[in-house]
Amino acid sequence: MRLTFLGTGTSFGVPVIGCSCANCTSTDPRDRRTRHGALLHLAGGNLLIDTPPELRLQLLAARIDRVDAVWYTHLHADHVHGIDDVRIFSTRGRGAVPTYIPEEMKPQMTVRFPYIFSDRIAVPRGTTKPRLDLTGYQEGMAATVLGARITPFRVPHGPTDAFGLRVGRLGYVTDAKRLPAAAREILAGVEVLVLNALWWGSPHPTHFNVEEAIEAARDIGARRTFLTHLTHKVGYRELAAALPPGIEPAYDGLTVELD
Repeated sequence: MRLTFLGTGTSFGVPVIGCSCANCTSTDPRDRRTRHGALLHLAGGNLLIDTPPELRLQLLAARIDRVDAVWYTHLHADHVHGIDDVRIFSTRGRGAVPTYIPEEMKPQMTVRFPYIFSDRIAVPRGTTKPRLDLTGYQEGMAATVLGARITPFRVPHGPTDAFGLRVGRLGYVTDAKRLPAAAREILAGVEVLVLNALWWGSPHPTHFNVEEAIEAARDIGARRTFLTHLTHKVGYRELAAALPPGIEPAYDGLTVELD
């Protein structure tokens, strides 16, 4: 199994529009962060985690030419609004792309994108639209996706919830404020952990800051932890130098091999 970080930024991305801070003007490519997305290379194919607005550009940059299934963590715009870029994968004769989403969020998804999910809306002859086959998942109930066993778990994300997932020895969490007991139980024993982290210092109401992410990482005890969903308030080199051993920043295009 292999994990590719497609996008490691927040909803603003880095550089932030109109900002001339040191990180937004950095020449280090690791400081350029598109919106959140990742790809799991599984034995049965490629699983895309979320569809951020820059998805097409991310897939081209990572030289990914195949997506076999999609997994959504939640429905905030920076995680969903590149959904139309899945269209290329459903128009190459492979049929609808299997798509996994929290069961409770299926109605919102279908209402938000009626041109995709409503049978009443037909595309003009000679044109195409994404074809996604929605399957709901529920907290703590493992699903088999592309030959892999994936266990989702709920994490608080301000007034709503998001979902993390465990696949083998990998635990993946984006957009979380804390890890409830049920989540920690599912994550027990992972060797590689991914956590969101915004910045050092002031707490945020819906996301970990760096200090909180470090505390959560120590609680889980993974051999390696990668921080993602980073803002322009942290630069890659400075953050990497300040983090404790075993914890490091992710960056767009980073690939991690897993057993």
